[in-house]
Formats: sequence, C-alpha cells, structure tokens
Amino acid sequence: MDGTVIVADDDRTIRTVLSQALTRAGCRVRSTSTIATMWQWIEAGEGDVVVSDVMMPDGDALDLIPAIKRKRPNLPVIIMSAQNTVMTAIRANEAGAYEYLPKPFDLREVLGHVNKALTAHAPRTSVKSDLGHTAEPSMPLIGGSSAMQEVYRIIARLMNTDLSVMITGQSGTGKALVARTLHDFGHRAQHPFVTINFGSISENALEAELFGRDNGTAEPTIGKLEHAASGTLYLDEIGDVPLEAQRKLLRVLQEGSFRRLGGTKDITANFRIVASSNQDLRALINEGRMREDLFYRINVVPIRLPALSDRSEDVPDLARHFLKSAVQNGLSEKSLAPAAIERLKQEPWPGNVRELENFIHRLVVLGTGEMIEVATIEEELSRRPVSPAGADVEEGQKLSGSVQQHLQRYFDLHGDELPSPGLYQRILKEVEMPLFAITLAATHGNQIKAAELLGINRNTLRKKIRALDISVTRGKKMM
Repeated sequence: MDGTVIVADDDRTIRTVLSQALTRAGCRVRSTSTIATMWQWIEAGEGDVVVSDVMMPDGDALDLIPAIKRKRPNLPVIIMSAQNTVMTAIRANEAGAYEYLPKPFDLREVLGHVNKALTAHAPRTSVKSDLGHTAEPSMPLIGGSSAMQEVYRIIARLMNTDLSVMITGQSGTGKALVARTLHDFGHRAQHPFVTINFGSISENALEAELFGRDNGTAEPTIGKLEHAASGTLYLDEIGDVPLEAQRKLLRVLQEGSFRRLGGTKDITANFRIVASSNQDLRALINEGRMREDLFYRINVVPIRLPALSDRSEDVPDLARHFLKSAVQNGLSEKSLAPAAIERLKQEPWPGNVRELENFIHRLVVLGTGEMIEVATIEEELSRRPVSPAGADVEEGQKLSGSVQQHLQRYFDLHGDELPSPGLYQRILKEVEMPLFAITLAATHGNQIKAAELLGINRNTLRKKIRALDISVTRGKKMM
C-alpha cells in the first residue's frame, strides 16, 4: 500500500496498533486523539484515507463527515465504533462513510479496507435521508456480537434503496423486527408498513386478502397490496404461500400492477418487498413447493439472522432490555445477579430471542425480591417442557404424544400471547403433506392402492394431490 492514513482515536493502544500495522504495510501514518487535529490536517490537504473512532473527547466524528465531504469529496473516511448498534451503522452510512467497522476490529479487515480505499480513492456514494439523527432512538435490535454486526451493516446499506430483501432464520430470531427496521429508517417510513402472514390465512381467503375485491359497489374491499401503497409489503413466512398464489404474486412483481378480484381497473403496485421464512426455501424449490422464479425475484438481498445460541454474548443485553420492557408493561422493576446472567448465557434457547423474552418476563412475575438469583433461574429452567427436537422420542410413543409435545412447545414459546390465527389448517397441512407423499411413495404411485391404504376414495386422494402439489410417478420411489 502507498499513501498517507490519518488515524483518529482517543485510545492510545488502538492508535499504536493501527499505526504500526499500516506502517508495516507501506503507508505513512499521522495519528491524533482529537477531532480538532484531524480536521486541521484534512483542511490542510493531508491524508489519503481517514480511519476514525466515532466518540472522541471533543465531539462526534460522524458529525464532521458532511464538512469533510464538502471540503474534500474524494477523501474516504472509514469509521470504527465500540457503540455496536444498528443505529451507528445507519448513521455512518447516511453520513457518507466509506466503510463502517465495529470494535473490536479485525486488523486484517481494517488493512483490507484501507488498501481498497487507497486504490479506489473515492468514497461510497450514499443517499441522504430526512431522519436528521441527533441522538440514537430506541431500536428494536439488541446486541453487539460479531454475528449481529454483519446484519447491521447490511441493514444500513439497504436503508435508502428499494431492493427486495429476503430475511431467513429460525423462529424467534427477530425477522419481523428487521423488516420493520428496514421500513422505519428508510425513505418509505412515512408510508404504510403492511404485513401478510401466510401461515395464518386460509388458502380460500388468501387472494381476497392480497388483491381485495370489487363487487361493483361503491365501496370495494381493499386488499393488502393496495394498503401498502408507497410503503413496505412484508411477506411473512413466504414458504407457506400456495403455488397458485405464488404465480399471481409473481405476475404482480413482474408487471408492476394488479386488479382487485372482480375488478377491471389496473392498480399500480408501488411498494417495497421484504419477505421472511424460517424454512429452507431452496429445499422447497426442489420439492416443487416454491416457484424458483418467485424466489429469485424476492431474494435480491438475503439477510440471515443468527440463532441466539450463535450470539450468546448478546444474552445479557437482551435480558436487561426485557427487564426494562417488563417495567413498561406494568410489572415490577428487577435486576439479574451476575451469576444469573452467566447461567442464562449457557442455555441454548431453541426458541431464540422470543423464548428468552418470555422467560425473563416469567421470572419477573414469579420471582420474589428485587434481585433475580441463579437459583430462581435454575428452578424455572427445570419447569420448561423438553423440546422434541432435543429429546429422543420414547420407544413405542404414539403419534399423538409427539404432536402434543410439539404443540405444547409451540404454545410455550409464545408465552402469555396466543399464536396467530389459522393454527388448525397449518397443523393439518404439516401432517397431510408427509402422510400422502410417503403413502404414494410406498405404493409406487399407484393411486388406487394409496387410496385404499389411506381409507379414502380415489377422488379425494386426487384432490389432495393437486392441493398439496405432490409429484406422483408410477413405478418408482419418490422419496
């Protein structure tokens, strides 16, 4: 590398480490602990790249970036911060920082970005928003782990775009919160955020829910697509969309317009698409349950949310946040003993952040005293139902017993709240698909034998095959 790098950080150790590494890489380095000196050097035309902390003794470096852009528009500014929140990443992106790196940083990553900046010698362009942040507002995303930092950086880069986003991750990881953050801090924030939960809508009612209905009356029924005008359309659990509805949704995205059911007027589809799923969508494509063309249409920018077990260092911050939210909901104010926090970090939390939230609120309600001790944690953990995924099914256990365990676990993960409507149809769908597919595979696609084995007539079997979109091939195993 060849060039002069200005390093600004109030931590002497960090200045020394960066200066030595950059010097070894061939750069000339000027380091300072104040924003005033950094600005003096920049104003004098010194430096080819700036590497700066955010919070300095004499101010906030992010507030200086607009002045740097006016004075020297081609000077790349790499921002580093120990305030590892999504808001810091958003502010850095909005200010026009070349790159945002959370602390503690990977030295090789810093050197790589400096080298890239020196080579390009041009900062990443950024669209200014009207948010005008003077202080970080309360954010729904909690945690400064390295796993979440990557999520924050992707979110920050997507704020002022209309690119379609696909959010994947286990149940309870916060997919809906990410979708809401993309909307609330983007340029469509003043317009509606409309959610469609495909797991809670019956197939018969889905099209009317999406497109609305025009019966020729003066007051048509407005669908979700129309409600989302100029805003964000959040497609929750996109993997549960029936194939016919997938086809019609794809047509809307391709043509940019739709009609109400029974209507003749084209309505412009002006909204940003954010979708989510806890399923393996590529596996659904291979099974014929997800259209590949729709998948690629909405999977422009993927965001994979980590499981809570992959970011256990965030558990203390999350737990404290949920203690505060309990107070806001009228519960008593309590705190966690250090040993209790360490015990919480050791748990795998298969229900992820949602399970931890419900568990903390339960501790507040049931615990005695202002301090929650580790003994209380252990007692409540022992009362949790065993997850079917984490325990072997007992030999000879009936299917009803396994289903009961699964359902009890599902309800427990929702705490005091109830699951979304449509549970009956969702459970039937989960059971019917493998039942019919495995039976047809066992009978080598012979529908007469399969219907006899299932105890239903052949016409009913044919309807189920079409409804579930099961591929039937005679003469060979299908699974």
